[in-house]
Amino acid sequence: MKNIYSDPEKSVKEALDSAVLIEDFLPSPSELVRKTTKEKITISIDSDCVNFFKAAAKKNHTKYQTMMNEVLSQYARHYAITL
Repeated sequence: MKNIYSDPEKSVKEALDSAVLIEDFLPSPSELVRKTTKEKITISIDSDCVNFFKAAAKKNHTKYQTMMNEVLSQYARHYAITL
């Protein structure tokens, strides 16, 4: 049996050559700003997720909830055609 670690550089190159590129349909944090009609809800979200959006919102001078909403909206639009 061949040891894949005998030539790690070759193994990594082979793995990268066979990798499948998946297009990222999610926007960057700076693109997550827009105005629409809102519905208030209560939701529990992981702290690390909230902290990411709070930091990104501060950097982009916007509200973190607006950015989170935009991610959810784009996700819903992307998958709405499959429902």
